[in-house]
Order: sequence, then C-alpha cells, then structure tokens
Amino acid sequence: MNADPAPAVRATASTAPTTSDSAAAAAGRLAGTAPEPGVRKPDPLLVLDGVTRTFGGLVAVRVDHLEVQRGVITALIGPNGAGKTTLFNIVSGFDRAGRGRWSFDGHPLTGCRAHRVARHGLVRTFQLPRTLSRLTVRENMMLAAAGQRGERFLPALLRPLWHGQEREVGRRADELLERFRLGGVRDDHAGTLSGGQRKLLELARVLMVRPVMVLLDEPMAGVNPVLTQSLLGHITELRDEGLTVCFVEHDMDVVMGISDWVVVMADGRLVAEGPPHTIGQNPAVVDAYLGQRHDEPGTPRNEE
Repeated sequence: MNADPAPAVRATASTAPTTSDSAAAAAGRLAGTAPEPGVRKPDPLLVLDGVTRTFGGLVAVRVDHLEVQRGVITALIGPNGAGKTTLFNIVSGFDRAGRGRWSFDGHPLTGCRAHRVARHGLVRTFQLPRTLSRLTVRENMMLAAAGQRGERFLPALLRPLWHGQEREVGRRADELLERFRLGGVRDDHAGTLSGGQRKLLELARVLMVRPVMVLLDEPMAGVNPVLTQSLLGHITELRDEGLTVCFVEHDMDVVMGISDWVVVMADGRLVAEGPPHTIGQNPAVVDAYLGQRHDEPGTPRNEE
C-alpha cells in the first residue's frame, strides 16, 4: 500500500526556516566576533589587506584589513566621501587600487577586471541603475546570463548548438521577473521603467549570473516607500537562500532593519565594525558623522 505523501509535505513546510530563523542563524555565524575595526571573522568570503586608492593628493581609501563574513548581510556605511563606493569599485574590478591585495573565496582577485571578478561569483549593482534602454526587460535579463554559447561567432552560426541553452536562459529570466514582480513589463523597453522598477530589474539581473556574493550600492536611493519594502524583502531573501550581501546605504532605518553586521568608514579608513545595535553608541561612529566637536551637554564652545 502506497504511503500518503501529504504528511511528509506538511512536515517539510512546517519546518521550513522563517526570515527570523535565518536572521538568527546569520547572527550566530558572527557570535563571539569582537566589535572592532578589521576584526577576523569565523568564515570570511572576501578579505582585503592594505588596500589604498588615491586621487592626486586625496586618499580616498586606506583599508588596512577587512573581512566580510560568508552568508550574512553586511552594511557599509559612513558620511559622504568616506570611500565606500570607491572601495566597491576596486573590489569589483571597476577601479584600480594603488596598493594592496584582496581575495574572494580563497581566490586572489587583485587587479582582476570586472568581467573576471563576476565569473568568480562576485557581482555588483550601481547607485544609478544601468539598463540597456532600447532592449526589452526580458532581453536585459537574458543578456546577463554567463557562458552563452550563442555569443561566440562560430557557434552562433549553428542554431542547434545554442537554442536549447537559450530556452533555459529565457525560462530562468521569466522566473526571476515574476519573483521581482516585473512579469507584466517583461516585453516593455527597459527605458520606460520607473526608477524603482529599474532597481528591481538590476537586482533580478544580478541573479542571472548565479552569484555567490552581491555588492549593492545604495539600493534604496530614489525608491518610493512601497518599493523600498519590496527591495528589503528581496535582499533578505538573498541571504536566506545562502548568498552573501554587502550594501552601501545612508538610510539608517534600512541599515538597522536588515543588517547582520555593520562596517563604518570615514576618510577612507575603517573606524568601526559590529552588530547594528552597537554601532549607534560607538564614539568613533558619532565622531565620523558629527565631528569630534559635536554638541554635547557640558561641551565648551568657542566664543567669537
């Protein structure tokens, strides 16, 4: 007599991890990690040593040591001009460091160009979404998939060599567009999308590469509150699915709401690291945002 599979299905569903379970698991990966700049992590995915970038006489980045823990959401924050985006540009291969080295999942990436970095599974987005405006939303998605045989000249002449792969790429693109609630505009030109929809498209397009880690540069900038909540949900889903996320953000409600770990930069240097609840009380963070002579009760002020 065949067993009824329904109980097994119900048991699986009832034991599926919730978002709070996943957040607790992510926090557990960093349990016991000291909240101090450059601290060693239990299982770092991205490691930087002595990374420096200057523009003339301006030191934009000077990071002695930084590790990004695998499987968590790390926020990179700091005042304007702190060097956050420059650091993203260096790590993702869109800029060159003057000195230093960095590795990803044990593979040295120092000096690698952006396309080679992406092949290792480290993919990024930008402050201003970059879409191919005259292609459809679905075509933007399909173009992002890696290793397509039809992109090479000789195989492109023989349709049977790439047609099956193209169907699979299209199927995955459609699934992701539905997941990010862009299925209704899949055949529209990307240039007709709103700013928030372009952010969603860029995040969905990143997943076409099947990344190991994603770098998100101000994902909430210019996004209305409704889409902000949608983006927040998608970002936490990435962590819950096993991806590592590092993002730059100025909205502290966002940072405190979804981050498992926070790294603070000021004047190109790391000034603090720690769980979100410890960052707001860190004197180095307060000084970075307000200056060392920020107004406090009892602080003398110079008279003019």
